[in-house]
Amino acid sequence: MTGRERVLAAIEGQPADHLAVMPITMMFAADVAGVHYREYAADYRVLADAQMRTAENFGLDYVSAISDPARETSDLGGAIEWFDDQPPAIIESRALLQEKSTLLELKTPDPSQGRMGDRVRAIEVLASQLGTEKIIEGWVEGPCAMAADLRGLNTLMLDFFDDSAFVTDLFEFVIGMELCFAEEQVNAGAALIGVGDAAASLIGPKLYHEFVFPYERRLIQGVRALGARTRLHICGSTRKLFSDMGKLGAGIVDLDWMAPIAEAREVMGLDQTLLGNIDPVRVLRDGDAKSVECAIGACHRAAGQRYIVGAGCEVPRGTPHENVRAMVRYAQQHQ
Repeated sequence: MTGRERVLAAIEGQPADHLAVMPITMMFAADVAGVHYREYAADYRVLADAQMRTAENFGLDYVSAISDPARETSDLGGAIEWFDDQPPAIIESRALLQEKSTLLELKTPDPSQGRMGDRVRAIEVLASQLGTEKIIEGWVEGPCAMAADLRGLNTLMLDFFDDSAFVTDLFEFVIGMELCFAEEQVNAGAALIGVGDAAASLIGPKLYHEFVFPYERRLIQGVRALGARTRLHICGSTRKLFSDMGKLGAGIVDLDWMAPIAEAREVMGLDQTLLGNIDPVRVLRDGDAKSVECAIGACHRAAGQRYIVGAGCEVPRGTPHENVRAMVRYAQQHQ
C-alpha cells in the first residue's frame, strides 16, 4: 500500500498492511533540510523540499503544509514578528481586533495571494511530486484559535461572557474565510485539511459546546463537501471536550499527550480514528528508541482499531532521529 492508501484506510476503518504514521514535523523538518525556520515558513519551495526529505528519510505516510498559525492573520493585516529560527508570532499587544468595530471592515483575503497563497503553492508542489504516494495535508485555523489570533487570547476569553454576540459574529467571519482557504488548498491537491484549534482547550465544556462546537462542525462539514478529509488538532488537555469532539465528524482526531487515549476511545466510540499521543518532549525527544516504541505500543493498545501513530503534538527540534525511526518502525510492524 502507499502512504496515501494507508491513511485513507485508517480514516475509513478499512484493513491496511500496517499502521499509518503521521507525526507533525515543522521545526524538525527544517532541521532535517538544514534551513532556518524563517525560510521554511516564508518560502513554499523550502517547506515543500523539507517535507519531502523528511517523509522520504523517515518513511512517513504524509507531507504537510503546516508551518505556523499566523498566515491568515498576516494577510488580514495583523502585526507579525519574524525570527530567524522560530515560527513567526502574532503580536497580541497589537491585536488586529483591539477595537471590535474593526470586524465590520475585515474582508476575506484572496487565498491565492500572500502568505495563504504561499501555503497553497507548497501544496501544489507536494501534490505534483507525491500526490499518488502520500497524503497531502493542508491546514487552516479553527474558529477559537483564529478568533484568539485576531482579538487576543485573554480578551477573547472575556468576550465569551461580556459580548457573546460579537464572538458569534467573529466566528462567522472566521469560518467563511477558512472555508475559502481550505477550498483553495483542496483545489491545489490537498486530500486532508488539518484544523488547528488550540485555544479551544482553554475553555470549559459548556462554552465549547455553545460557541466552538457548532463552528468546528460547520468547518469540518464544509471541508468534507469539498471532497477532502479533516484532521482536528487541539493542543492541551481536551478530556472534558471528548464527547463533543467525537461528534464533529472529523476524519482524524489528534490527542495531545495529556489527553487519555483510552478515555477518548470509550467516549468517542469505535468509529472515530484517533492519532497520538506520546509525550513529545519527555518521551520522544528525551527518551530512547525502546521507550518510544513502548509508549506507542501503549497508545495503540488503548486506542485499538482506527489508530494512527503520532506524537501528542509537533515533533520537537532536537529529537534524535532514531527515536522518530522507532515510531515508524512500530507502525510498520503492527496493524
